[in-house]
Amino acid sequence: MELGIPQSFSRVLSSMCTEPHPAAREAAERFIATNPGDPGTYETVADLESTVVDRLGDITGLADPAGYVASGGTEANIQALRLARNRADTPDPNVVVPASGHFSFTKAADVLGVELRVAPLDGYTVSLEAVTELIDEDTVAAVGVAGSTEYGRVDPIPALADLVADAPGDPLLHVDAAWGGFVLPFTDHAWGFADAAVDTLTIDPHKMGQAVVPAGGLLAREESLLAELAVDTPYLESTSQITLTGTRSGAGVASAAAALDALWPEGYREQYETSQANAEWLAAELRSRGADVVSPTLPLVAADIGTETIDAVREAGWRLSRTEQGEARFVMQPHVTRETLRAFLADLDNLR
Repeated sequence: MELGIPQSFSRVLSSMCTEPHPAAREAAERFIATNPGDPGTYETVADLESTVVDRLGDITGLADPAGYVASGGTEANIQALRLARNRADTPDPNVVVPASGHFSFTKAADVLGVELRVAPLDGYTVSLEAVTELIDEDTVAAVGVAGSTEYGRVDPIPALADLVADAPGDPLLHVDAAWGGFVLPFTDHAWGFADAAVDTLTIDPHKMGQAVVPAGGLLAREESLLAELAVDTPYLESTSQITLTGTRSGAGVASAAAALDALWPEGYREQYETSQANAEWLAAELRSRGADVVSPTLPLVAADIGTETIDAVREAGWRLSRTEQGEARFVMQPHVTRETLRAFLADLDNLR
């Protein structure tokens, strides 16, 4: 069978993932046959996973984090809601999620049998008033988004934490920073464990972290929270397992460790500064062409360039997705350079 050639990143403008760092690629190949799901057998990759969790704790402001390397944000979000459900004492659990929440929360609610209550937005971030109205004694968790996938916006996490702390039923606060987690440390946003009483957090090395796919992350403030996920593993050397999947890729763990070792913190800081500058430059260029642009607060640009124009640039080979409202969505991953953006704008001008 002819395998063909993988998708080139040269004209990919909307992906949440990017080309892995060379060190991450090499590490993934070296550890491809290991299984961190069996840490008693594969001790080296298990030690690497502990290192990754510690480093993710540095990024998110937690000195002694608990967690593991998941397959991605979807698994991490499902697991965060699963532990919240398991911890609670209610036959009718519900979770309050912003309208900007990732679609993985819809999957989580379906899988877990949890009611999903969607809070409307105040502008591009969650309405605290709406969250207050939706939370009740059966609420097991509320979710805040730190870097929304459509507009790159950050919910008011400290205020949300205060609201959750005063809520009936002792719900948890989960923050989804799957995409934003690797850029937010270099901004003034308050979003992580050091900024608020966050209980669990999703952060994905395979997005802006430049690890190979799949390499997500679930962090918890306390080990006792993850104990809610534990199941016995009678035939393994380890006695229990907290992950959702059993066998997992050592490639993802090792690649995350290598990328973090190579880039944290200065490499990621430089990447953020370049990506944010590119976002602001593109926003200005699109405005000058008459487009309505949502000002980028993180390196993601949403702009109304017209449905027919989006279709035309896609026909020209550009991989460009839409927001739910129909705007073109540009994610400033490391592979999206200023040269790439100039080439896109040249095609855009020619097509118009």
